[in-house]
Amino acid sequence: MQVLLTNDDGIFAPGIAAMETALRPWADVMVVAPSMEQSGVSQSITFLRPLVGHAVRQDGHLRGYAVDGTPADCVKLGVTQFCANRPDVVISGINGGLNAGINVLYSGTVGGAMEGSLFGIPSIAVSLEFDDHADYGRAAQLVMPLVRKIISSRDESCTLFNINIPTHALTEQEPEIVVVPIGMNRYGHHFVKRVDPKQRTYYWATNDPEPEPTPHDTDVSALRRGAITVTPMHLDLTRTTSVETMEGWDWQADA
Repeated sequence: MQVLLTNDDGIFAPGIAAMETALRPWADVMVVAPSMEQSGVSQSITFLRPLVGHAVRQDGHLRGYAVDGTPADCVKLGVTQFCANRPDVVISGINGGLNAGINVLYSGTVGGAMEGSLFGIPSIAVSLEFDDHADYGRAAQLVMPLVRKIISSRDESCTLFNINIPTHALTEQEPEIVVVPIGMNRYGHHFVKRVDPKQRTYYWATNDPEPEPTPHDTDVSALRRGAITVTPMHLDLTRTTSVETMEGWDWQADA
């Protein structure tokens, strides 16, 4: 089993180290991750300048490559340049901080998994609720059975998955695991307006409260009660029902 492991917190972050440690007894792991933190970059790529990737060694062995780019850049290079064989799975994480609800649209962690999915490779984003003393080792232990289950049982057409772990689950012997959709209620759009010492106006994003509850269970609501969430996703943004409707429009009527 060949695993390509990336993240958006940087190659020396504790989350990716814990995931690597948990994966190594099960798979051949190639780490290709950003040289610096790339949070919030979604699936952006670098194309206006060349990318530099340098080998990172640990205990005399090649651990992987640090790339001065985004998680999507790392996956592109990992698949096409650094992995001797095409990866069987791409894992992005463990991220320090949840990537649930509409945050999946902004997350570099999810962006790395999305890039793997574009290659047709089963790809899994993994995130842990933020805590200054987060137990990434325990989180990785909880993730491994989920990764194995996804790889062995998934529908071949589904190649993108998002896993989130609340801190509460780390202390549970058998934490609840649920498969839920993304919570799409909008939040995180408030700013504090201030003036700096040079009299320039600037805006600082605030920590908004969580979105309003929904009538159905979502990743946001499930995480709130302490459950581990698994969400299958896809990259096709086409609204197929509207395509069928719009095909019947008379596009020349108002020309």
